[in-house]
Amino acid sequence: MVEVDILLRAGHGDPILAHPPDTDSDITLQEWLAQVVSTGKGVKLDFKSLAAVGPSLELLGQVGQALASPVWLNGDVLPGPCGSCAPLDARAFLRAVTSCCPDATLSLGWTTACQPGQGYRWPMVQEMSQLCQPLSQPITFAVRAVLLPSSIPQLQWLLQQSHRYSLTVWAGKEDVYSVEDLLLIRENFDKSRVYYDIFEPQNSEFKKAIGIES
Repeated sequence: MVEVDILLRAGHGDPILAHPPDTDSDITLQEWLAQVVSTGKGVKLDFKSLAAVGPSLELLGQVGQALASPVWLNGDVLPGPCGSCAPLDARAFLRAVTSCCPDATLSLGWTTACQPGQGYRWPMVQEMSQLCQPLSQPITFAVRAVLLPSSIPQLQWLLQQSHRYSLTVWAGKEDVYSVEDLLLIRENFDKSRVYYDIFEPQNSEFKKAIGIES
């Protein structure tokens, strides 16, 4: 699977591949989709602004069946531990992605900061559960690795709410966490319902610890 961050180009309105604080890019989403079709890989679009969602889904629809499955659509839709950025409007985001891409997997997260010792509190996971309850699509919750050791009961409860739910464990490039933190996740959750999106060297160290050769 190939993941990209999506914003609208300042002043033009074209969806581009960029991560805040950048506001411009040398490649548009339309150009990137044309390239990725030939790879046979699935895609994950990580929306960094609500304004980018509609135009991006229109481009995704134009590619249609030529794009390999799976398609994941990601957005931080609720405030989370130490999050300073405003989340996307949850209901507007879900209304757009469910109507335009009913077969896509929804990847939903919280705005966060890297604060070891912090975690996803009960009101945060309960609000996410309420938000997702009316939906029928597969949902993976994007959860930050550094916050998970303090969030095991809360996230176990969240996954128990539906067989359609899974976790995607992610990390920022500068996040400080250990392989032991990743092993703790593996010990406390159904392995078939947890995905990992982490950088080196933790990725290789984790694979080695669980007996997977790189």
